[in-house]
Amino acid sequence: MNFGREPERGAEGMADTDFAASTDRYRRELLAHCYRMLGSVQDAEDLVQETLLRAWRARDSYDENRAGMRTWLYRIATNACLTALEQRGRRPLPAGLGAAGEDPREPLVHGGETPWLQPIPDSMIADPSESALVQGSLRLAFVAALQQLPAKQRAVLVLREVLDWPAAQVAQALDMSPAAVNSALQRARKTLHSSGLREDEVVENAAQRAVVDSYVAAFRRADLAALEKLLADDVILEMPPMLNWFAGRADYIGFMEWVFEIHAPDWEMVPLWANGQPALAAYAPDPAGGHTLHTLQIFTITAGLISHLITYQVQEVFDLFDLPPRLP
Repeated sequence: MNFGREPERGAEGMADTDFAASTDRYRRELLAHCYRMLGSVQDAEDLVQETLLRAWRARDSYDENRAGMRTWLYRIATNACLTALEQRGRRPLPAGLGAAGEDPREPLVHGGETPWLQPIPDSMIADPSESALVQGSLRLAFVAALQQLPAKQRAVLVLREVLDWPAAQVAQALDMSPAAVNSALQRARKTLHSSGLREDEVVENAAQRAVVDSYVAAFRRADLAALEKLLADDVILEMPPMLNWFAGRADYIGFMEWVFEIHAPDWEMVPLWANGQPALAAYAPDPAGGHTLHTLQIFTITAGLISHLITYQVQEVFDLFDLPPRLP
C-alpha cells in the first residue's frame, strides 16, 4: 500500500511501509481462505482488500506478543467474510439444486441469474510446491460442500480442519465458547458427510494430467468407446449455467454422443489447472474457420478414472482464466 507520504511509525515501532509489506506477503493464502468461505473469486479478492485495509487501520493496536501476524490477519479476514455472507446467498453447483437428469438428450435448462460456485486458477492462490495443500482444501467438491453450511459453521470448519487451529483459538476469533465451537464443528462434519463428499485420493499431478491427456485424445476423435473406458461407474457431469446434470457412465456417454452430433471433431484443447485439479479450455471447430471457446472443463480423477467433470460455459469464469474467445 502506497499512500504517498513519508513512512510513519506503527505498532511496536514498525514503519508503516514495513507493516504494509509484512501483511501483503499473506495476500495469496488470504485469497484462498476467503474463496473457501465465499465460493467467488471476485468476492474473495474484495474481502482480501478489505482485510488488509482493516489491518492497516488497526495497525497501532496490533501486538505481536498476543498473536502472530498471520493469525491476526486470518481472524480479520474470517470476520470480514462472515459480515459479507450476511448479504450473500450460497453459491451452488447444479447437483446441489435438484435431482440428476434421466435423459441425456433432454433440453438443457438455463439457471438464469444463479450465482454459481466459481473455480479459481491455481496461479492465483499457490506456488507449485503448495499443490498438495491446494488439491486437498480447495478442490471444487469440497468448496461446494462448504456452501451448504451456515456461515458460522463454515468458518469453524475451515479454521479447525483446514488451518488446524485449536478450538480455543477459534472460539476467541469468532467470539464463541470452545464448547460452541466443538458443537458447530460436529454439525458441520455431519452435513458434509450427508452431502456425499468423499475424500478423493491425492494423485500426483503428472498422473492426473495423463488421464486427461487420454481424454483429450479420445475427445478430438469423437471416440465414445475410448471416452467410456476413462470414466468411473458413478461419474458425475455438471454444466453451469445449465441446471441439468447427469450421473453414471451411460448417461455421460449418451450426452457426449449428442454433443458430437452437433459439433464436428477436431476440437482444440488448452491445458490448465484450477482448484488444484487438471482442467482444460475446450475450443469447438468453427465452420467459418478457426476454433471458438466452448467450455472450461475441470476434472476430478479418482483411482485413475474420471469421477467428476464440471464444464463451465460462463463468461465471468472465462474472464478469470483470461481465455481468448477464439483460436486461429
